[in-house]
Amino acid sequence: MTTARHKASSQAFSTSEQQLAQEQQFAAWSKALAHPARVRILSILINLDKLGGCLNSDLVSQLGLAQSTVSEHLRILKQAGFINAEPMPPKMCYRVNHGTLTAYKELLNTLTG
Repeated sequence: MTTARHKASSQAFSTSEQQLAQEQQFAAWSKALAHPARVRILSILINLDKLGGCLNSDLVSQLGLAQSTVSEHLRILKQAGFINAEPMPPKMCYRVNHGTLTAYKELLNTLTG
């Protein structure tokens, strides 16, 4: 291997603690979005947000999934920070968290250069 190639190879594998943390955060967020139902829920929330509303209706009929499954998908999205839940008795009002979406997009751009 030539010296230039060896140097380029070494640079490709070198990383900082900050870069490792960013990669781990990106992987965690990506895992939260790794199911089509969660992507669909997020898409619905983004559209509702553009209309000035929040999701407090029954997603079960829209997604064709069991209530417990929908609740689990919402929990995962909330835990990852993609959505926020606000009590509006008798239901919850779910909204997209634009800060996390922006950070995810920026991190993707950072990692892909």
